[in-house]
Amino acid sequence: MLPGAAGARGRGAMVALRAGKKSLLRALIRSFACRGCQLAPERGAERRDTAPSGVSKFCPPRKSCHDWIGPPDKYSNLRPVHFYIPENESPSEQKLRKLRQETQEWNQQFWANQNLTFSKEKEEFIHSRLKTKGLGLRTESGQKATLNAEEMADFYKEFLSKNFQKHMYYNRDWYKRNFAITFFMGKVALERIWNKLKQKQKKSNN
Repeated sequence: MLPGAAGARGRGAMVALRAGKKSLLRALIRSFACRGCQLAPERGAERRDTAPSGVSKFCPPRKSCHDWIGPPDKYSNLRPVHFYIPENESPSEQKLRKLRQETQEWNQQFWANQNLTFSKEKEEFIHSRLKTKGLGLRTESGQKATLNAEEMADFYKEFLSKNFQKHMYYNRDWYKRNFAITFFMGKVALERIWNKLKQKQKKSNN
């Protein structure tokens, strides 16, 4: 393909992108500004404990020019991503990076709190069942007393049922955020292609 033809095709793609991106951007902004993108209100019993906010303190090498994935967080069990910030970061690249960072922090906080709630309620359930049976928290050999699989199935079923709405809101927000991230990734990719085409056009003209 001739450089001129490639440039014309690239300009046509960018014109089509500009024509539709404003309405799509407005829709995305509205979706993130609405209350639906926030987590479902937590009831009193679920707000008793809150895990520390923020992601892992892992830091990649200073001279690294790539994204780094850190070790699993001890509260959420999620691996944090440390995003590389290039010196010539474009506005679209910056918007994409910040959206990914904000989504990661939101995801981290949700699962850290959820795991903490799960652990606390599980222990309370076990203690309650053992007390009902007239048993202590330790066996005669000194080991920690536990319940069998059938008894624990009652807890898992109850926990999932009680948190059904919270998980439903989480899944909805997760899909919204992933759609927005995918959109901006496509936008950044098209802009990079367009910039390469412009550079080739300049070289061919010179």
